[in-house]
Amino acid sequence: MTNPITIRVLRLPNGADLPLPVYATAGAAGMDVVAAEDVTIAPGARHAVATGFAMAIPAGFEVQVRPRSGLALKHGVTCLNTPGTIDSDYRGEVKVILANLGDVDFVVARGDRIAQLVPAPVQRATLDECDGLDDTERGQGGFGSTGR
Repeated sequence: MTNPITIRVLRLPNGADLPLPVYATAGAAGMDVVAAEDVTIAPGARHAVATGFAMAIPAGFEVQVRPRSGLALKHGVTCLNTPGTIDSDYRGEVKVILANLGDVDFVVARGDRIAQLVPAPVQRATLDECDGLDDTERGQGGFGSTGR
């Protein structure tokens, strides 16, 4: 296990009385995030739900926004752009893009757990333009090409 990183968190006025993200159990990979607003999301609709906080993520890291499995299974509600990335240089309010894939309205109440946050290291790359690529067994086989 690696040592935890420190992420500075700024509680915003709309999150004054809400819990900050927290690990629910000792083995949890993600910190639970709660909504800082009441909103109803119609079937097929999406909404960027406010969380009431902003973060200063250390350079070399990102924080991934991931759906909660219970919301997905029980209500058909998930996060779009999953996993979403919060970059280390972003300082605005963290928002969670929820989509209702179910067939009834989904009501989000202020304080409801809506997503989880997972810090992760970022590996940067340099691109090296070339005239050709090496051959592999898969080659140019695309979607579904390895499942036969």
